Amino acid sequence: MKQVLFFLCGSFFYTFSQNTTNYIDVQSFRGNVYKHKSDIGHLISGHPDGFLWSYNWKTHGKKEWHQAYNYPDYGISYHYIDFKNHYLGVNHAIGAHYNFYFFNRQLLFRISQGIGITSSPYDKVTNNKNTAFGTKVMDNTYFLVQYKKENILENLGVQAGFMLTHFSNGRIKAPNYGINTFALTLGLNYGWHEKQEFKTDSLPTPASYAERIKYNIAFRTGVSEGPVPHLGQRQFYHFGAYADKRIGRKSVLQFGTDLFFSRYLQEYIRYVSVAFPKGHEAYTNSNTDYRRMGLFVGHELIIDKLAIETQMGYYVYKPFDYEIDVYQRLTLKYYVTKSLFMGLGLKTHNERAEAAEATLGIRL
Repeated sequence: MKQVLFFLCGSFFYTFSQNTTNYIDVQSFRGNVYKHKSDIGHLISGHPDGFLWSYNWKTHGKKEWHQAYNYPDYGISYHYIDFKNHYLGVNHAIGAHYNFYFFNRQLLFRISQGIGITSSPYDKVTNNKNTAFGTKVMDNTYFLVQYKKENILENLGVQAGFMLTHFSNGRIKAPNYGINTFALTLGLNYGWHEKQEFKTDSLPTPASYAERIKYNIAFRTGVSEGPVPHLGQRQFYHFGAYADKRIGRKSVLQFGTDLFFSRYLQEYIRYVSVAFPKGHEAYTNSNTDYRRMGLFVGHELIIDKLAIETQMGYYVYKPFDYEIDVYQRLTLKYYVTKSLFMGLGLKTHNERAEAAEATLGIRL
């Protein structure tokens, strides 16, 4: 998932090309691993703790969307977490983030996307109990919700709140149950500025963003492996066709269809037809069609050239009884032009990741 970090960093520094002020924050945290599956019970043996370091740049309103989103910050961060578990070891992560502010800028919400590295990945011989991390390098996403107060003592301030951090490889390779950690945070911030000055202008009216219905075609690809280790990684090809309608400054609604050619399912169907694993005790024909089709609704949150896309779909064609009938997708998109976009995202069935998708699409 190294491409995630490069993509985010490139888009951040392209988007922000104005004079800014900056600050750092350093925080410690301690929490609990969320037991999202009974199969990870042996990986929960203590209270994970660690620290988070961040470097942040403030926006001042030079671009219209800065004011529309209440002058967010952007930045980079590093965090370290010790899971207090022999099989999981420790993880390191680096990522790019946005800070959004609410309630007179005293409530901070941060979303970060980046890459993580574990000290103890799954190994068939030496660490076969680590069913959470099938690869050494993984995707990392974390969220912060915090009270933040700057300049309490000259340029020094405090912040405290709640953190959720997630590590998984998007099922590029099995096993990949992933780990979600909830934690409380406490830290300090220090800024190189006297006072943040905001540039304010009259925002365009909602009607100025009105568009006709647009039609999109998206091609998504990558590699994935079935839920059983050592079945082998296989290429997948996901095709999407959908219509969208912009309904304001920030929101676009979507409706469309997906067609999935997930070749790892071919291998898994052959395995199920002879192995009868848990959940597939009945006979399965090895020639069962692995292809699937779904209908979905979605929403796109427009920031600038960046957009956060969320979709929820339902399989209308799924001959092989695999996972549940509802799927979700979260994608970070970047509009190269008004008609051409690219993105990186994750397709899941609730908490179970199926595929990390690289996207290329057109909007007409």
